[in-house]
Amino acid sequence: MSETALPEVDEKKLRDLALLVYVLQAIGFLVGLTWVVAVVINYLKIDDVRNTWLETHFNWQLRTFWIGLAGMVLAWALTIVKIGVLIGLAVTVWAIYRVAKGWLALVDRKPMYPALV
Repeated sequence: MSETALPEVDEKKLRDLALLVYVLQAIGFLVGLTWVVAVVINYLKIDDVRNTWLETHFNWQLRTFWIGLAGMVLAWALTIVKIGVLIGLAVTVWAIYRVAKGWLALVDRKPMYPALV
């Protein structure tokens, strides 16, 4: 994936959108529905960030949602054998880490991982 430059106005708008998604994810730890709003925004706007450093953030956010959801479903299923609570706690800590790491990288205008050439 080679990096494409965005016009400055578009980049700011899309950077603000990525920030909004991180905020919605963070609020989602208290109000779960905002996670769904965040993932919908990601899917609606991902084409606008294709081949830019912001695409790494959108992918990071989507992976955080889907892997976190899978982890929570597993945790819920395993509550019957008493390990589900621990798995749920681990998934929550992992998700908090990912939201914080992504948010900080976005503020520093850094991609989440190197672009593939």
